[in-house]
Amino acid sequence: MEIYKNGSLPSIKGPQDWFTGSVRIDPLYQKKQVTKGAGALVTFEAGARTAWHTHPAGQTLIVQSGVGLVQRKGGPIVEIYPGDVVWFEPEEVHWHGAAENKAMSHIAIQEEVNGSAVTWMDKVTDEEYSSK
Repeated sequence: MEIYKNGSLPSIKGPQDWFTGSVRIDPLYQKKQVTKGAGALVTFEAGARTAWHTHPAGQTLIVQSGVGLVQRKGGPIVEIYPGDVVWFEPEEVHWHGAAENKAMSHIAIQEEVNGSAVTWMDKVTDEEYSSK
């Protein structure tokens, strides 16, 4: 058994190459030699969001607080709320983040395939973000 005490994995700022706006990533657990998965609590300030991206094994989001937005390429922007669980299929191009006027936190869970858990693409433009 292994217990990660609160604060033992430091918070990191979401890299500007992958995010627009202020984003904090709090790692919850990292992959181990016998596992491929990792999870993090990701907090987006109002208006903050990921870039377009995919995950080779898909991704699960579990909304913890606030109001969020998710979109898969070609689909509508959908609001998400605490308690909602979002599943993105493997290789599904998507983005997620906070609503325009409300922060949002979610737990993000994904697994690696061939050493990669995510492929980052172009940033979501302001026009794409506000196209509800």
